Amino acid sequence: MTRLVLFGAPIAIAASILFSGGDSEPPAVARQAPEKTGTAAPAAAEQADEHADETDALPPGLAAPAMKETASRLVASAEASTLDWRSQYGAIEDVGDGTGYTAGIIGFCSGTNDMLQLVEAYTEEYPDNPLAAYLPALRAVDGTDSHEGLDPGFTGAWHRAAEDPAFRKAQDATRDRLYFEPAVRLAKMDGLGTLGQFIYYDAMVLHGPGVEADGFYGIRDAAMASTDTAAEGGDETAYLNAFLDESRSAIKARKVQRDTTRIDTAQRLFLREGNLGLEKPLVWQVYGETFRIP
Repeated sequence: MTRLVLFGAPIAIAASILFSGGDSEPPAVARQAPEKTGTAAPAAAEQADEHADETDALPPGLAAPAMKETASRLVASAEASTLDWRSQYGAIEDVGDGTGYTAGIIGFCSGTNDMLQLVEAYTEEYPDNPLAAYLPALRAVDGTDSHEGLDPGFTGAWHRAAEDPAFRKAQDATRDRLYFEPAVRLAKMDGLGTLGQFIYYDAMVLHGPGVEADGFYGIRDAAMASTDTAAEGGDETAYLNAFLDESRSAIKARKVQRDTTRIDTAQRLFLREGNLGLEKPLVWQVYGETFRIP
C-alpha cells in the first residue's frame, strides 16, 4: 500500500463527507514515505457535500452488506494475500517503506496519521486499553518512520488490543470514515456503479486521500482531465479505464512495491468482462495467486 499522510482532522472530516502484467515482487503491504498534504479540503469534498442528499438516495451499491464484504475480501487479497480480512486485525509489522508500523485490516500506519486517529478514537471510548500508553509516542512519530517510544512493547500491545471486540470495531469505523464512505459517495457522484465504487475505494486505500499526483484525488483529477465521467455524460467503462491507467502510473512511479496486479489481473479483468455490477462469481489474480468468490 502507498498512502499519503492524513494531516490533521480537517482533511479527514472533509473527506468523510465524500463519497499490463505487474512486477514479480513479493506480496507485502508497502507505502512510500508520507508527504504533508495540508488541511485544505479537496474541491470534490465540497461538491459531494452539495449533492449529499442525491447520492444518499441512490441504491447502496458497494455499501450493501454483501457487497461490502466482497470489497473487503478483494482488498485483503491484495493487501495480505488472503480472503479472510478479519484475520488481519492483529497484524503489525514495519515493512521498511518509510511509514513506520503498518497494522490492521487496511494497514493503518504510525507514520501516516490514520493509526493515530484510530488509537485516539479507541482510547476516547476505552481509556484503559493496551495502546493508550503509546499515544504520546504515536503523536511524536506521526509523519515519520521512527519507532521511538514505541519499541519494544507496541507490537505486543497491538496484538492484545486486537483481541478486544471494541478495538476491532474501532478499526472498522476508522476504515469506513476515512476510506470506504468517502470513496463510495464520490463514486456515486461521478455516476459509477458498484465496480467503479470498488475501484475508487481500493485506490483510496492504496494511494491515500492525497491531492498530489500520486494521491487518490490527484489520480481522479488526471482521469477526469482526459475522459468524462458517467455523470458528465461520458462512457463509464472508458472513464474507469482512464482512472486505472492513472492509478497504475502512480504505482509504477514508486521506489517500492510497484506490483500492479491488483489492477491488471483483478480490476481491469472485471472491467473487460463488463462486470460493472461486480457480480459474483469472481475469479482474479494478485501476485500470480488465484482467488475466487463463488
